[in-house]
Amino acid sequence: MSGLFEEIRIAGHMMWTRRWLALAVAWGICILGWLFVSQIPSRYESHARVFVQMRQVLPGGPNGGGLGDQARDIDTVRQTLTSAVNLEKVVRGTDLAQQATTDRAVTDRAASLQNAIKITAQQDNLFEIVTTASTPRLARQITQKLIDLFVEQNLSDDRSQSTQTLQFLDSQLQSLGAKLQDAEAKRADFQNHYLGSLPGTGSVSDRIGAARAQMGQVDSDLAAAQANLSALSGQMAGTPRNIPGAGPAPGIGPARARLAAIQGQLADARARGYTDNHPDVVALKAQLAQAQADARNEPASSGAASADNPAFLSLQSMRADRQAAVTALLVRKRQLQSDLDALNAKLAQDPAVAAEQGGIDRNYGVLKDQYDQLLAQRQQVALHSQAQTQTDAVKFSVIDPPTSPRTPTAPNRPLLLTGVLAAGLIGGLGAAFALGQVQATFPTAQRLEKASGMAVIGSIGEMVTRAQAEDRVKKLKWLAGGTAALLGSYIVLLGVEMLQRGMAA
Repeated sequence: MSGLFEEIRIAGHMMWTRRWLALAVAWGICILGWLFVSQIPSRYESHARVFVQMRQVLPGGPNGGGLGDQARDIDTVRQTLTSAVNLEKVVRGTDLAQQATTDRAVTDRAASLQNAIKITAQQDNLFEIVTTASTPRLARQITQKLIDLFVEQNLSDDRSQSTQTLQFLDSQLQSLGAKLQDAEAKRADFQNHYLGSLPGTGSVSDRIGAARAQMGQVDSDLAAAQANLSALSGQMAGTPRNIPGAGPAPGIGPARARLAAIQGQLADARARGYTDNHPDVVALKAQLAQAQADARNEPASSGAASADNPAFLSLQSMRADRQAAVTALLVRKRQLQSDLDALNAKLAQDPAVAAEQGGIDRNYGVLKDQYDQLLAQRQQVALHSQAQTQTDAVKFSVIDPPTSPRTPTAPNRPLLLTGVLAAGLIGGLGAAFALGQVQATFPTAQRLEKASGMAVIGSIGEMVTRAQAEDRVKKLKWLAGGTAALLGSYIVLLGVEMLQRGMAA
């Protein structure tokens, strides 16, 4: 332990004897270090938090308008907010414009701002804007300008985009409408020229298919009607025409009684609101004409031996209805057969007409579908644009306004100044110690004895005169003054730094 203490005492003595070198090196390191620290530019950060939410007035926008579109719109806003155009607006709208007098300078300043602005998305649609600048005022100005640009763009860009979309859709509708009119005119001209005399609508193949389908339905209805007529005829064959002993009043024969019954049925049908074109009314009129002819040819009766059976008369009326239905179905079948023959003859005569009409109809159908789809999109965009005109598409609010930083985030000058001072002191002491190790001197008799290998008889202490003592005291004061000046410079630099921070804030 005594050996270690002795070594420390010897090292201290060597550095003390070279104290002026240590002080000079400390001053040199501190001056150079403090000059370097003073040249480092200060960086101030201004923070702001904003709330952004895309307000969906309609269930879906012109492009769907779902949650994915909202996230994409917000991400687009975040990217375009730091675009070159917006950053040039920031330069021209803040104190940076004083340092950028040309377009080239503005572009360079905007490029440097690209790395000085950081926009991060937080939860619940919150965005944090962090701006770094050389002064607190400039950092706050840049952040506030970004917020103003955000509000300005998002309240107007969406509406202008809808207007441009409407103009584009109107031009497309006009062009497509002209093509559709030409297709309609060509289709109508083809119909009048080639198919005007043919029954049905559509192409020849479509008309033949429709006629065959109707023919199948008519055949089915005709078979059912004929079966019902046969069953009704069988019931009439087993039903007596007259009932003995229940004849009509004198002067009224069976034909006249039947005529009166048909007239009653016809009056009842008209009382129900049936028109003359109703199938039941048509059938009753046919029966009435036949009954009137029979009544005119029937002689007047003087007695009543028998009367018409009401059941037979009802079956006879139903049979007339069934016969009329069968007759109408037969007429319809002949008409459909005639149509099929005409269509087949046209198809066999000119098969190219059917192919040409198919192409015309397909072209017309495609254009019609495109026009209807484009018109629906136009109406949806117009409704969306109207909703945007009456309401804001973006809900925006400033949660935390831009801050005015009081202290720079970088560099930490007080810490750097202290570090330079410590480095100067350590460097000065290290230089004195290193020089003491290089010079071949022996501070103690033991070192000399150990280095020479010979015994040291004794040592003579230094004798200091009064003049030398006074000179040493004076030099000691100079050393203390130099050291105090070094520490005072450090304190002054700290004070200047604090003063600059206060003036910047």
